[in-house]
Amino acid sequence: MPPDFLHEAEAGGLVAGVDEAGRGPLAGPVLAAAVIFLGCPSPALAGLIDDSKRLSARHRQDAHDALRAAARDGLLHFAIGAASATEIGRLNILRATHLAMARAVARLAVVPGLVLVDGNQPPVLAVPLRCLVGGDALSLSIAAASILAKVTRDRCMARLHPRWPGYGFASHQGYPTLMHRTVLAEIGPCPHHRRGFAPVEAAYAAA
Repeated sequence: MPPDFLHEAEAGGLVAGVDEAGRGPLAGPVLAAAVIFLGCPSPALAGLIDDSKRLSARHRQDAHDALRAAARDGLLHFAIGAASATEIGRLNILRATHLAMARAVARLAVVPGLVLVDGNQPPVLAVPLRCLVGGDALSLSIAAASILAKVTRDRCMARLHPRWPGYGFASHQGYPTLMHRTVLAEIGPCPHHRRGFAPVEAAYAAA
């Protein structure tokens, strides 16, 4: 079943959905998005939205573009928050993810009455929140956030590629593919690799 708008409708008022992208990679930031639909999305827009992991790259891009167009038309608000690789190394990935989520919510143009967060580990926010396990497959707002976070992060990693071409960031977005782990072991980490992740620490130790 695709996500729907029931959780938002039941809550009433302005409800933000929040999700992240990039907890698993060895390099790059973790990003979060917060999305508030101003009313139930149209069937055409809702039909494009699903958990970003269930969409092909092409469909994810189409949904991302449609969401940004809806924001320009005043149909929704969204904001992006990030935590850098340095912050991930200092805080750990869970706390850095929560920081990115808090930053995304704080950057919304309006204050939501409730935030729906994917998962079961709540970040500390200044507004009421509710965790939804598997929320990106249940809530349209969370699913939209997952798409915006994923596509935005992929673009961030693509922008790193020309400066650090040997790592292949544009192809694997920092995830621990065989190619990435092999190159990391051969040439060592760059400043965008995350301290505290075992393959990165091993590469530092071997340097």
